[in-house]
Amino acid sequence: MQNEVVSREEWLEARRALLAKEKEATRLRDSVNAARLALPWVKVDKDYVFETPEGRRSLADLFDGRSQLLIYHFMLGPDWDAGCTGCSFLSDHVDGALPHLNHHDVTWVAVSRAPLDKIAAFKQRMGWQFPWVSSFGSDFNFDYHVSFSPEDLAKDKVFYNFTAMQPADANDELPGLSAFYRNDRGEIFHTYSSYARGPEELIGTLMILDRAPKGRNEDSTMNFVRRHDEYDEAPKAPSCCH
Repeated sequence: MQNEVVSREEWLEARRALLAKEKEATRLRDSVNAARLALPWVKVDKDYVFETPEGRRSLADLFDGRSQLLIYHFMLGPDWDAGCTGCSFLSDHVDGALPHLNHHDVTWVAVSRAPLDKIAAFKQRMGWQFPWVSSFGSDFNFDYHVSFSPEDLAKDKVFYNFTAMQPADANDELPGLSAFYRNDRGEIFHTYSSYARGPEELIGTLMILDRAPKGRNEDSTMNFVRRHDEYDEAPKAPSCCH
C-alpha cells in the first residue's frame, strides 16, 4: 500500500499542517511535564529490603548516594523462564542513558520478583549493565501494584494503572515505572508512577519508527517486538530484479 503521491507544493502544504499539530503536541507535552513535576508526594514509611549482588539493601541504599531514584518494574516473576519481551525492549535503551542520568543526580534500578540468580542469568544473556535487584519476599511489587497473587487474580477486580480492572486483563506481573526522592534528612518520598503504555516515551526505537514511512507497522501494540537475540535475519530491501 502506498500513500497518495502529490506535487512538492502540495506536500509542503500538508507538511506545514502537520507541523502545527506537532508543535501543539510539544506544547501539550511541556504542560504535562510541568504538571508531573507539580504532583504532591507521599512519604514512604515502610521498610523494603531487596536482594542485590552486594547483599541485602534497603530502598534508601538503591539511591546509591543520589537524591533521585527511578525504578523500572521489570516483569520477571519467580517462576518465569525469561523476562517480558516488552520490558526487555525498553531496557535495551537504558544503558546508554546511565552516565547522563547519574550525572544529573538520578539513579536507575530495575526491580523484579524473580530471585537474584534468575535475574543475573537473564541480564547476562541480554548483555545489560544497569542495576537490577530482586524484591522476592518483599511487599514492594504488590504495594506498587505491579504484582498480583493468585488470591488477587481470583477477585472480581484488581487495581492497576490507577483503576480497577478485570483480572482476566491482568497478569501475575505487569510493567511500570516509579520515581522517588530522598532528602537531606534521609526521608524518602514516592513522587510518581506510570503504568501500561505510560513509559512508552522511554523506548527510543518507537519514537524513531513513528517517523519512518510505515511507522510502527504493527497489528497490535508492539506485536512486532522480540528480545534482541531472538530476531530472524533482518528483511532484505525489495529488488527490482525479482
